[in-house]
Amino acid sequence: MTPKDDFCTHDRPQHPTLPEDRPRGGPAQPAKGRKGWGVVAVVVVAVVLVVLGIALFP
Repeated sequence: MTPKDDFCTHDRPQHPTLPEDRPRGGPAQPAKGRKGWGVVAVVVVAVVLVVLGIALFP
């Protein structure tokens, strides 16, 4: 065994396999996008303020 292999396996258990926490091909989860309209409103207000600032103070 080379020194590199010895370093990498120093703290690993004998059988380092873990159960998969997110199985592939499982059912799709519903999207969580309920706060999207608040973000859109903030962006629209910011754009309107910039446009008004440019229009009123050329």
